[in-house]
Parts: sequence; C-alpha cells; structure tokens
Amino acid sequence: MSGILYFVPTPIGNLEDMTFRAIRVLKEADYILCEDTRTSGILLKHFEISKPLKSYHLHNEHQATEKVIADLKSGQTVAIITDAGTPGISDPGYLLAKAGSDHGIEMICLPGATAFVPSLVVSGLPNNEFLFAGFLPQKKGRQTKLKQLAEEKKTIVLYESPHKINTTLEQIREFFGEETRASLSREISKKFEETKRGTITELIEFSKSKTLKGEIVLIVNNSI
Repeated sequence: MSGILYFVPTPIGNLEDMTFRAIRVLKEADYILCEDTRTSGILLKHFEISKPLKSYHLHNEHQATEKVIADLKSGQTVAIITDAGTPGISDPGYLLAKAGSDHGIEMICLPGATAFVPSLVVSGLPNNEFLFAGFLPQKKGRQTKLKQLAEEKKTIVLYESPHKINTTLEQIREFFGEETRASLSREISKKFEETKRGTITELIEFSKSKTLKGEIVLIVNNSI
C-alpha cells in the first residue's frame, strides 16, 4: 500500500501560525522534504520535531521527485515544506504534486499560512473573483504579461521582491493607468506588518519614500 504525501504550510513570519496538525504530521512523517535544511532545521528544533530532512528545491526537484515517488510507493509517509508558506504556491512542490497525481499517490495539503490571502482580504479591493499571477517574468515575456493583465477585470494578486518593487509599480502604472487602485502589503504576520492602499501613483510615492523590506504582495484592480 502506498504512503501519503503531505504538503505542510509553515509560518511566513510568526511562529504562532504553525498549526497543531502541521506539527503532528511532521512528527509522524518518515522524512521531510525542504528547500533549505538549515532554515527548516531551526523551525523543526523550535517545535521539537526530530525527523530526517532532505533537500527539495528548484534546482533538484526534477531529479529528487523520482526517488520520492518510489519511497511513497513503498509505503513511506513523506511531508514537504518550504522555507515559508504553502508548498507549490510560487515555491517548489508542483512537480511533486503532478507526479503524485500521475502515479495515484494519496496527497493531502494542510490548510495554513500563505502570504496572498491576508493581503487580498485587507486590500479592500473586490475579492469574490481574483487572479493569482505570482511573480511576473523577469525579462522575456514581461511586457506581454503586463499587457494581458491590464485587460483583466478581476482583482490581480502579484508577488514581488523589495529591490524590484519600484520598477514593477512604475510598469503597472504604464500599462494599467495612473488611477489604478492597488494595495501593497509586506511583512505579513510579522512585527512590522504594513499595508498601504491607494492609487498606483500613491503607492509609487509611498514605495520611493522608504526602503521596503520583506516579501511584498501587490493587489491590483483597474476595473473600479
């Protein structure tokens, strides 16, 4: 009988966001896949979880997936975590989920921390329908993607890094229009959590007035 593959969200900043169920599942797994064994080692030590850690990241997931599927087929229980948040959401995990589906492996994703849901809720922008676009392409296809998104009537969710946020905001104003409504959230669940709402022009002024740190979630809607 095949084992179970668990996708386990981990805190994106506040350790209190770790669920009791997540701790139990990680303690019961035969081993845990993670992006960085050092980062995850700190988390597991905090919650007194002592299980083997194996690297599973963007640079080795193709090679590692085959071995993980073989272990699952042999009856082992495997859990996958990332440095923060839910595996597979702009983080490694999709290839393993696809392989699990292809091989008929039982898979369970626990509910838990992810950056974009809190950001979307507090944005004040329509959230009955939304498009999660993740990170924009770095170079090739970036302008094409922006043109496509500018035609979208749903609220758009984007991830961006602090050192690229000013460029992205300027490009959104160029393609979407200067009166586009937007919300910028950073440091979700952490001590210095902050959300700024307004037009895209107002967000540009805000972003340029200070040095932003931490993962940034940008919520955009140009249909209101």
